[in-house]
Amino acid sequence: MSPRRRALLEQIGVPHVVQAADIDEGLAAAESPQSYVVRMARAKACAVRARGVTLPVLAADTTVVVDGAICGKPHDEAAAIAMLQRLSGRTHQVLTAVALATAHDCACSLSASEVRFRPLLAAECARYWRSGEPRDKAGGYAVQGLAAVFIEHLSGSYSGVMGLPLFETAQLLRAAGIGYWQGTPEEPRSA
Repeated sequence: MSPRRRALLEQIGVPHVVQAADIDEGLAAAESPQSYVVRMARAKACAVRARGVTLPVLAADTTVVVDGAICGKPHDEAAAIAMLQRLSGRTHQVLTAVALATAHDCACSLSASEVRFRPLLAAECARYWRSGEPRDKAGGYAVQGLAAVFIEHLSGSYSGVMGLPLFETAQLLRAAGIGYWQGTPEEPRSA
């Protein structure tokens, strides 16, 4: 689980233990971006659960989609600059699926957000790459980091663009009987 996802879970008071899921993240033939991201989140949750983990397992996957194509994580500076230039001055979609695997089932929810970048200069894309921030990010940017200056408009879930849609996550947790806001004072009860 990424540091961003851990911070978001801490933000809503959900204690957690991190375990990596070692799965094949390849795109299946003719698979839509929506199907892909849901399949990845489910596969991650189920892979960890299959190791004998008895606690509920929460997993997520995020992808950036432009012109119907998935923009993965850039592998080098040239790929990052090309990816950012592709997003420059236009709107793209960020899909994040979150899955919760319990002893009973694996429930999943999908968050879709629209993000519009202002026009970007190649020099600032290169400088952004050199910051180190985009190296492990879907679409080659972090909404909560330095790339915030690129974002002209965001419609949807800010936390979903970060990598864990908190509204959908809370719904899955609540449906499974798992609390959030743990460690916060309870509401006073009337006598």
